[in-house]
Amino acid sequence: MNARTLKVLVVEDDPDVLLGCEQALQLEGVATVGAESAEQALQRIGEELPGLIVSDIRLPGRDGMALMREVLALDADLPVVLITGHGDVSLAVQAMRAGAYDFIEKPFPPEYLVDVVRRGLEKRALTQEVRALRHQLQDNSRLGSHIIGNAVAMEEIRKMILDLADTNVSLLINGETGTGKELVARSLHEASARRNGNFVAINCGGLPENLVESEIFGHEAGAFTGATKRRIGKIEYANGGTLFLDEIESMPMALQIKLLRVLQERTLERLGSNTSVPVDCRVVAATKEDLGEMAQQGRFREDLYYRLNVASINLPALRERREDVPLLFSHFLQQSAAAHARSVPVVSAARLQQLMAYAWPGNVRELRNVADRCVLGIEMGFPPFASRCEAVSLHQAVDAFERAMVAEALRNNGNSLSLAAGALQIPKTTLHDKMRKFGLIAS
Repeated sequence: MNARTLKVLVVEDDPDVLLGCEQALQLEGVATVGAESAEQALQRIGEELPGLIVSDIRLPGRDGMALMREVLALDADLPVVLITGHGDVSLAVQAMRAGAYDFIEKPFPPEYLVDVVRRGLEKRALTQEVRALRHQLQDNSRLGSHIIGNAVAMEEIRKMILDLADTNVSLLINGETGTGKELVARSLHEASARRNGNFVAINCGGLPENLVESEIFGHEAGAFTGATKRRIGKIEYANGGTLFLDEIESMPMALQIKLLRVLQERTLERLGSNTSVPVDCRVVAATKEDLGEMAQQGRFREDLYYRLNVASINLPALRERREDVPLLFSHFLQQSAAAHARSVPVVSAARLQQLMAYAWPGNVRELRNVADRCVLGIEMGFPPFASRCEAVSLHQAVDAFERAMVAEALRNNGNSLSLAAGALQIPKTTLHDKMRKFGLIAS
């Protein structure tokens, strides 16, 4: 949002004054639209409010005060500048108390009008930017506290999650170990209409081979030795919710065939039963391997791969979004400190530089472990492998840390500029400048 792109609505019943006001503003690059009455102004507003309204108080029909009350009922933050005659100053003061942004007493020089309008438009632009950011943060809050990061890749992932959450398409999450694949799956579930159903996670590589079919599909009493009663399987338990299949690449081939049938027919048969049970669950799978390549090599069923990969989300490794390391580390320090009843350690710029330089082969999971050890005071030397460190300038590290602190302050204070600035102990104007610098204002 830019103040120069906002339009000003000028309401004045004197055609000469109206023309003079519009010309003064247009010569300074401010777009305007004119109206000769409050009724005409309301018609021209339509569905979209202007950036600012300049209105004479005395108008035919409804006066400027009535117009102001109507537009402020639509948007209490809309700047309204009232033009007053010499005898209307007390009325203008009353209007200021009622919510007017400012008033101008006739006669006035054009440059004074321009100055007041510019200040009002800057205020309006800031308000709109903060609203957009708050709306973005509210959308992100639907993802819970799972998806943390300001890197471009993470913004795109959050958008994809929100776009895909209320669809029923199967989805494949690709990413290295520790990048947060299950967190993304949980976020999809919690942001969807299925959030009141069960989120059922299965680690396909962690189930005993002799029990895997029973665990996933369930069984009837007497289906095999030791099956003394009916057991509802994981897929059936996920009915109405989300089924998350982690490490799908390790699923036995025979089981892949049965899973494919469930996905195609939306029914399953428990072991030892001939009765089909209808199931309605959203299937999200995750892999750390190239499942497409595995399918081409015959190590994974190609038809199941295409069934699962209707849509996909690719999670970046932590080394590919180093700018998020300070924010994540700060978040994990606070979580760990709360869990262990310890104080949050102070992180030096040199330490931050070291964290950002490390390659993080264990990704976010490894960073969380380091934060836990930092809080507990049991770090045994870091980084463990000097060869996995790359040069990161002190300026980059400090910028990243500053951006993390600003983002965290906004998040912790409901995106209130005043509260966040107070928490950071800086002026609101400085905070706004930093939000622009670090790309924390939605465009």
